[in-house]
Amino acid sequence: MERLIVSPSPHVHSGDSVKKNMYGVIIALLPALAASLWFFGIGALIVTVTSILACVLFEHLIQKYLLKQPSTIMDGSAAVTGLLLAFNLPTNIPIGLIIIGAAVAIGIGKMSFGGLGQNPFNPALVGRVFLLISFPVQMTSWPVPVVSRTSYLDATTGATPLSIIKEGLGSGKPFSELITEIPSYLDLFRGFMEASVGEITGFAFFIGLVYMLVKKIITWHIPVAVVGSVAIFTGILYLIDPTTNATPMFHVLYGGLLLGAFFMATDYSSSPMSVNGMLLYGVGIGVITVSIRIYGAYPEGIAFAILIMNAFTPLIDKYMKPKRFGEKVATQKA
Repeated sequence: MERLIVSPSPHVHSGDSVKKNMYGVIIALLPALAASLWFFGIGALIVTVTSILACVLFEHLIQKYLLKQPSTIMDGSAAVTGLLLAFNLPTNIPIGLIIIGAAVAIGIGKMSFGGLGQNPFNPALVGRVFLLISFPVQMTSWPVPVVSRTSYLDATTGATPLSIIKEGLGSGKPFSELITEIPSYLDLFRGFMEASVGEITGFAFFIGLVYMLVKKIITWHIPVAVVGSVAIFTGILYLIDPTTNATPMFHVLYGGLLLGAFFMATDYSSSPMSVNGMLLYGVGIGVITVSIRIYGAYPEGIAFAILIMNAFTPLIDKYMKPKRFGEKVATQKA
């Protein structure tokens, strides 16, 4: 028997659905995926396909045999998790580790909390951080991009620009000297640098962002808050001492900031609902990211920052609730 659910007005239907939004995110990620396939070749293909298939399979098995629920793999959410997990992995990582990451992302990061809409943390980042902590060597060996690469595990590896700058500044070299040792901003947009599958080209992420904004899959608040806070925070530090701090442009364009700000921090289940909450959440991610990059031992911080702010989301939602429809606003007497 179907339950009749009665709720207060107004009753508005926008035509959105989980399936529509999930496949919209996948479409938005296609430009970045195409760039990764072009520069990393077979490695990017193997990592992406393995991650997606593993996430879909684990979700189906858990729902069917453990939770005894109907399978929801066709809504696209498991595929999105698999794609985002792949975007956080090196293109030469062993297949076994990809499968482990997918199992953690779906089994622990998503289904252990009840499934889609109930997970407090971004599942793909849960899998990524688990792999990073458990297998640091394999997770920090970044293949050098070579067009039409046909090798996989034997790919030549190198240090990321974030690592080069952080180590150089730590050894006392000025930023103006170190910037000549890494790919230029133009090279970044073209995709020529050592990185994970999803960090290869910033231009492709902006295409995906515009698509999601036009289709109203996400709003601008979280991406702008994350990128803006990083730019402002690092800009202040750069003005204070340009020799020991990188430029705001460097921090915004290099690493996984754009991937995190556009596609991972905006996860529906783990981000705040109100506009003010989204802005606070985004600023928190930006500040924590920069703090880890500059003062921490790890050169990248976006994944940890998002997970930390995911934990604060229930608190933000509690104290920054939008006003209920029809609620009387108290006016101050003259």
